[in-house]
Amino acid sequence: MLVLFVVELAAFMRTSVDTSVILDTNADIQLRINFNITLMDLSCEFAAIDVYDVLGTNTQNVTKNVEKWQLDEDGVRRVFSGRNREQRDISHDTHHPDIEELHANGVHAIPVDEETFGPFLMEHKFSFVNFYAPWCVWCQRLEPTWEAFAEELERLEGTPEELQVDIAKVDCVANRNLCSEQRVMAFPTLRLFKEGEVFAPDYKMDRTVTALMSFVKNKLDLEDKMRDWHPKRRERVEAQGKEHPGCMMSGYLLVNRVPGNFHLEARSNQHNLNAAMTNLSHIVNHLSFGQPLQKTQLKKMKRFPQFSNSVAPLDSNVYVNSDFHQAYHHFSKVVSTHYTVDGLFRQTNKILGYQILAQSQVMQYPEADVPEAKFSYDLSPMAVVVTNKGRRWYDFITSLCAIIGGTFTVVGLLDTLLHKAKGGGKGL
Repeated sequence: MLVLFVVELAAFMRTSVDTSVILDTNADIQLRINFNITLMDLSCEFAAIDVYDVLGTNTQNVTKNVEKWQLDEDGVRRVFSGRNREQRDISHDTHHPDIEELHANGVHAIPVDEETFGPFLMEHKFSFVNFYAPWCVWCQRLEPTWEAFAEELERLEGTPEELQVDIAKVDCVANRNLCSEQRVMAFPTLRLFKEGEVFAPDYKMDRTVTALMSFVKNKLDLEDKMRDWHPKRRERVEAQGKEHPGCMMSGYLLVNRVPGNFHLEARSNQHNLNAAMTNLSHIVNHLSFGQPLQKTQLKKMKRFPQFSNSVAPLDSNVYVNSDFHQAYHHFSKVVSTHYTVDGLFRQTNKILGYQILAQSQVMQYPEADVPEAKFSYDLSPMAVVVTNKGRRWYDFITSLCAIIGGTFTVVGLLDTLLHKAKGGGKGL
């Protein structure tokens, strides 16, 4: 009886997994994509997400349901960069004369190159440098303003309002190595230097003479105040001002249930990106499809370890670009999976999930194109039904009753036979 009970209990506790393939009849119009991706060498200022599909959807710079976190040099979240935020517009001066007319009384924004850049910074306590490219439309628009700004600073020399800041500009086409050393990722990049060192952060506000003057005054005022501060406080403030590459983007997208892709790229409304310095190396912290499962559902999904491992196969993978002008592309075949879990008192629990078959490879880009980290997806027309089968509780109870009843029946028969055998022996 004990052996039969142990065998029946083991059979009751053991479950089996059956699979079958059916036509996917999911009537949902949209599919949810959950993601958490770290861009290791791209600032949140330039990070953008675009969505495309075969139906013609073309949504650029998706910000809804997306969060951005600026990272420090160790990859730790440092600054929350915004939720549902569009890239801001920048104002420009439009009233300045042509650059030839501004140069009539001399060049005020000093051109420097790879040889003169270092000495120029060391000769001046504060230097404000414009890193530009001649083909950049935003640089062309800024050029008269930058020259007028330099002229205005020179006009203030010898007055109580004098600002000891010298203005320079660097042509990044003619001085590519210098701009690579300075990690210039976009044109124009306006950077302030103090005694040869970067006085972070880079200038990112309106490109007007008034705004530029205000920025310089505030930075110099801050420098004067910091002289009387405790060294640790000064270091803390300076560390907060430093910019480190790296941006973590997390959230979800709602896309049509058709083949398509979303990709992460560097883009700005007020800059031209330097394709040679755009690095899309990234870490896929998480990528999955469908509604996130609740805790009770996740607990039930532990019964399917062989299927749970295929829900997010790209998680925790690192994709580093070893050279310029390249980026990783990922392709995912998404398979609807219906999990049917037998319950103890209820007949079944049904959970909808998505399995992913993923492939990744490095793609090369032309030198003039900005690389993109692309995530393509395609939904399978077939769905998988996964059923977790086990014995019903009432079957187990019935079997136990049968074991108990059968045992007593057998024991009764043996007792009767032994009793008759014993009685017959005495009569002889």
